[in-house]
Amino acid sequence: MVCQARRFEGKTIVITGAGNGIGAATAQRFLAEGARVALIDREGEALAAGFGQLAPDRCLIVAGDCTDAGVLQGFHARTRATFGHIDILFNNVGQSGRERAAPFHESQEEVWRFVLEVSLFTAMRLARLVVPEMRERGGRIINMSSDAAMVGDAGLADYAAAKMGIVGFTRALARELAPHRVTVNAVAPGAIRTRAHDTLAPAVLDHITVGTPAGFIAEPKDVAGVVAFLASEDARYITGQTVLIDGGRWML
Repeated sequence: MVCQARRFEGKTIVITGAGNGIGAATAQRFLAEGARVALIDREGEALAAGFGQLAPDRCLIVAGDCTDAGVLQGFHARTRATFGHIDILFNNVGQSGRERAAPFHESQEEVWRFVLEVSLFTAMRLARLVVPEMRERGGRIINMSSDAAMVGDAGLADYAAAKMGIVGFTRALARELAPHRVTVNAVAPGAIRTRAHDTLAPAVLDHITVGTPAGFIAEPKDVAGVVAFLASEDARYITGQTVLIDGGRWML
């Protein structure tokens, strides 16, 4: 891991979906750079295994479903009570329909609603909770989009719609909060080696790799590094942007 020493000393970082994959890698990156982290995931065992050994003054872990507005309110309140303030929010949690994904003419509205809830509404709800404080103190918000929003992958109409919704939300919120020293940006990963890839056939993974100009599938730490940059002072003049992390699959 290449990182700047103690860049986030004294900062409190909130990360959703932090039990595995990109969320866990980003939490580890922020911790390595001196931050305190508040982490939530519905898989409490994964959170405990990855972060439960840390001192309570460095890490708060909460098991909970991010699609439940009440759970997010409780998580926000506990974070404020534990650390006093929130400096950076990484709205990481999100998901496609996975095994329930289908071509649009065969898709189900209940799946659309789940994908929109977990991939868009969670980000809007938690941002709404932290924005009043950030308007007073400044801060950073990084939202999780996907290159599926740009490419429009077949069979993922609901996911692409939710993730393009993140792009629009990011731009509008960035414009509102810019006068208050708050930046709002999005990251849009492509193929990243997470648990979701464990269910894919080797032929599918080969097809993804061939379709990526960089020629390989990235690791969660590749996304974590970009999130850390956007959260840092080095990115103080960047707001309203969506950064693709997809090895060149889609070029803006």
